[in-house]
Amino acid sequence: MRRRQEVQFEAAGEVAAQAAVTVAPEPVEPDPEAAAFFDVDNTMMRGASIYHFARGLATRGLFTTSDLFKFAVGQAVFRLRGNENPEHIAVARETALAFVAGAKVDDVVRLGEEIYDEVMADRIWGGTRALAQSHLDAGQRVWLVTATPIELARVIAQRLGLTGALGTVAETSNGVYTGRLVGDLLHGPAKAEAVRALARREGLDLTRCTAYSDSANDLPMLSLVGQAVAINPDSELREHARKLDWPVKDFRRGRKATMTALPIAAGVGAVAGGVAAGIALRRLYRGRP
Repeated sequence: MRRRQEVQFEAAGEVAAQAAVTVAPEPVEPDPEAAAFFDVDNTMMRGASIYHFARGLATRGLFTTSDLFKFAVGQAVFRLRGNENPEHIAVARETALAFVAGAKVDDVVRLGEEIYDEVMADRIWGGTRALAQSHLDAGQRVWLVTATPIELARVIAQRLGLTGALGTVAETSNGVYTGRLVGDLLHGPAKAEAVRALARREGLDLTRCTAYSDSANDLPMLSLVGQAVAINPDSELREHARKLDWPVKDFRRGRKATMTALPIAAGVGAVAGGVAAGIALRRLYRGRP
C-alpha cells in the first residue's frame, strides 16, 4: 500500500512539472540554478484559493451562500481530523474531479481571472508577496506549488508577476474537462515530487532553492530544499521549524481572532470549494438557475 502511494505521488509530481509553463518574463540577469517555491493557501493568500473561487461563483448566483457554508463546515472537520488519511485524500480527489467535469477550460480560466480580481487580490499576504519579489529581484524564478487546479494556479501566478505554477492537472479533451485527473492531486509528498521533477527539467540546484508553506503537510517539500521558511505556520510546522531553526514569519493580525477562525477560514480547500464550484459549474452548463 505504501509503495502504491509513493508511485501515485511521483506520478502526480511528474505530471505537474510537465504542465508547468512560464507565465512571466525571465529576469534580466537570471540566477538559473536558484528558485523559490511558495504554497498558496494561507501562505501566499488568506484562506483557500479554490474556496474563494467558489465564493466568486456564488456571487454570480450559481449556488447559494447556505450551500457554501455547509461545504465550509464539512471541510473544517475534514482538515481537523487529519487530511493525510488516504480515504480523505480519495474524497478530495473525487471533489476535485467534480469541480471541472464538463466545463470548458477557457471558461474556467476566464472566471478565474475575474474572481481573482474581485475576491482574491485583496487576500494576498503583503509580507509573503514581498518575499516572492525579493527572489525575483535577485534573479531567481518563483513558482507557486498548490493542490489548486493548474489553470487557477496560473492565473494567480500571472496576476502576481511570478514565474509560473505547479498545480493539480485535470484531463481535457477538445478544450473540455473530462472529469479525470492526470496523475493525482498535488498534495503532500506529491508537491515535493513536482519540485524535484521541475528542478531536473530546469537545471535547478535544490540546495540553493527556498520553499515556503504554512502547513506540516508540506514538510516533504520544505525538507527538499536548502532553505525552508514557515509562513503563518500551523502548530505542528511551528514546532518542527523551531527544532530545525527554520525562519518563521507570521503575517496574521489579531492573532486570537485569527486562530479562532482558522478551522473554517483556512480549512476550506479542495473538498469544500471543489464541491461548491462543481455544483455551480454544472448548473452553469445545464442552464439551471
